[in-house]
Amino acid sequence: MEKIKTRLKAEFEALESEERHLKEYKQEMDLLLQEKMAHVEELRLIHADINVMENTIKQSENDLNKLLESTRRLHDEYKPLKEHVDALRMTLGLQRLPDLCEEEEKLSLEPACHVTNKFTGMHLYALCAKPRVGPGTPKSQNGSRMNEKRENT
Repeated sequence: MEKIKTRLKAEFEALESEERHLKEYKQEMDLLLQEKMAHVEELRLIHADINVMENTIKQSENDLNKLLESTRRLHDEYKPLKEHVDALRMTLGLQRLPDLCEEEEKLSLEPACHVTNKFTGMHLYALCAKPRVGPGTPKSQNGSRMNEKRENT
């Protein structure tokens, strides 16, 4: 009977030890699940931020395209008017007005900046409004005023 009692006591201690281990395992599992959920939430927030940035980039590209088209239309309106004014000035013996490119050399119909949308794989070219002048055209003596603040903005 002593033998069984000792064996029973040893089994009971093993049972208590295993219950403690099981409780520790479950606590560790709960901590790991909490950490996992925190990471899942962090990834969800990152994904939401990525979506916002994709939409912002897309909107910015659309705005850029609208501005470029508007600039192109304005240039198309400006060019015949300038030619008419220059013709009138010539008949009056006055010099022609400076071309836009003489006032600002950055204007060009060539691709000015390469805009890449890596999310859609599109390659957009920002085209400016005025073609560059020929190699012999003199530059404006006034220089560029592109960076000056406008008074009416």
